[in-house]
Amino acid sequence: MSVSENTAPEPWWQRHVELIVVILLGVVATATAYTSFQSGLYGGHSDDRISQSEARGTEAESLYLEGNQQFVQDSQTIQQLQAYAVAAEAGDPIAQAQYDELYFIGVSEELDAAIQNAAALDAADPAFWNDPQADEDYQAALFGSYGETSALSDDLRAEGDALGEKGDWLAFYTTLMAITLFLLGIAAVIKRPLMQWILIATGGVIFLVTSVLTATVPFVWL
Repeated sequence: MSVSENTAPEPWWQRHVELIVVILLGVVATATAYTSFQSGLYGGHSDDRISQSEARGTEAESLYLEGNQQFVQDSQTIQQLQAYAVAAEAGDPIAQAQYDELYFIGVSEELDAAIQNAAALDAADPAFWNDPQADEDYQAALFGSYGETSALSDDLRAEGDALGEKGDWLAFYTTLMAITLFLLGIAAVIKRPLMQWILIATGGVIFLVTSVLTATVPFVWL
């Protein structure tokens, strides 16, 4: 009986190792392309959100400056009204007319409501003077839009940072998959079966873990 007749056939996974490596290379290459594509999309969405955040931040700053300018102007108006009121009480014949004219011209609807509320509080407690500009409704009228826009800017920034972080992780996973491709490429050219399967197993473990982590990142589109 010949030697060849006594030799047991090799297992299928040893006879077709090259085919297995080629299939794994195709799978890993496809997954790498997907992960890289998703990383780029996340980066683009992150840049868009941050750009929108900066635009909203600029708008919020403009709204704040506008509200603060009105606040300062109203403060000056209140001081002048108080001066006219004191003069009128002292008997100045034209002070009341000046008071009425300034009130008509310089007092907005919001400030008028704040002045009326402060006057009612003063009447209830004459020992304490209430500042009309401390009125919550008045403050909201002047700075409410600033607060809302500023909060929106912060939300967009946080969303952009979160998207950017996901994109960075996907870029890292792409690098790990590239390592798997490198190991499989070496396994495809060496002839020692043991080394081939060590490289295949190592690359397979890296790819499996990376694939699971990639699957945890939600899919995004353009």
